[in-house]
Amino acid sequence: MTRANAYKTVQASTASKERLMALLFEAALRHMRQGRAALERNDRPTFFTAMEKGSAIVVELSSTLKAEVAPQLCEQLKDIYGFVVGRLAQAAVRLDPELITDAERAFSPVAEAFIQVASQVPATTPAAAR
Repeated sequence: MTRANAYKTVQASTASKERLMALLFEAALRHMRQGRAALERNDRPTFFTAMEKGSAIVVELSSTLKAEVAPQLCEQLKDIYGFVVGRLAQAAVRLDPELITDAERAFSPVAEAFIQVASQVPATTPAAAR
């Protein structure tokens, strides 16, 4: 295991649940960007892997929504997440980097807002210890 991977493992295993969610948002954006870059250099294996990982993260984020807590917000987020996953799937079929850009434009404001809010949550017991 490289030092970078070891750091990531420790970071994830000791992070609060809010920080873990922020890490997921960051990873989804990273995969979208990596996928677009891979497609532009015609690296299809990397492109398809990035699209698969990015989509899986967004689907996972969608599964964390709690409609009983905030029904209207959850409905809006579900629509955004559905749009993002749809665009990433279309990008994989059409090999179109603009569709990835569409997905990133829709997802970025949500991700940035969540990351900002998560950074303001006081550090508590790590998620793994709960």
